Amino acid sequence: MTKKSTVVWGIIGCGDVAEVKSGPAFQKCNNSELLAVMRRDADKAKDFAKRHNVPLWYDNAEELLGNPDITSVYIATPPSTHLSLSLKALKARKDVYLEKPMVLSVEESDALVKAVNNSNNKLVVAHYRRFLPMYIKVKELLEANIIGAINYTDLRFLQPYNFNSKATWRLNSTISGGGYFHDIAPHQIDLMYHFFGDVESIKGVSVNQSGRHEVDDMVNGLVSFKNNVQFRGIWSFDIPKYLEEDKCTIYGENGTIEFSFYEDELTLTLKEKKETFNFKNPINIQQPMIQETVNYFLGKRNNPCPVEDGDLVISIMETFTKK
Repeated sequence: MTKKSTVVWGIIGCGDVAEVKSGPAFQKCNNSELLAVMRRDADKAKDFAKRHNVPLWYDNAEELLGNPDITSVYIATPPSTHLSLSLKALKARKDVYLEKPMVLSVEESDALVKAVNNSNNKLVVAHYRRFLPMYIKVKELLEANIIGAINYTDLRFLQPYNFNSKATWRLNSTISGGGYFHDIAPHQIDLMYHFFGDVESIKGVSVNQSGRHEVDDMVNGLVSFKNNVQFRGIWSFDIPKYLEEDKCTIYGENGTIEFSFYEDELTLTLKEKKETFNFKNPINIQQPMIQETVNYFLGKRNNPCPVEDGDLVISIMETFTKK
């Protein structure tokens, strides 16, 4: 068999996420080609393909998966279809780049891990923040022991009601898995694992404080890592506007590292010294991760985010929110 030199992509689900965050990156990355897109609404699929200079479009996922020229697929549909589409893609002998949250539950996650391990094809979870400049810097600071031994990390993500008014489907637990927390937290939790390693124990509680929707809008979580680092996180999606907050602080014996998930600024504090770092993300914010995924699919590196990492994130989220 001739070793492939280019990853030829098909996108399943060319909605808002694919429009800027990810879609164009498949055409910008080295050794990467975007051949086709799919959306159930044929007119919208055709429009996306025309605007982004994509040769082919489909309104049926099976037809896209049946194209022998496509070697890999990006699944960017709502989470309720992630498992079924991933299984179909693997069966069609396609490599998979899968949006977060990876699946809806631990049960689905176990099924996907088994399918990937029994397949000759590859799967990467789209926890793309691992390869953004600010988080690369955080990891570098931690590995260089700049703030000394890490004691604990405090995460506070407090948002007013309807902070993402365009994402109303995320308030339907059968589609999203459980509200805005299940959309926002996967990246944040994955970064904690990326920074601190294997997990020892998990505890959590979630409640529906406002009663506006069927899903919980307040989540508290505790994680103890095997290296004894402690994590405490709180997420609220119905907080008064004046209490809005987006902050993560890593406390070490010699100082702190502080950053926000939606601002590209990091503050390093060492006793009397404070230093601020500013970062600029690529226009297509998933491009660095997609490039690493392309390299992995071509056999040039290890997996940038394996299905097992996605499985851990789903397990933590489910433990935080289960009744």
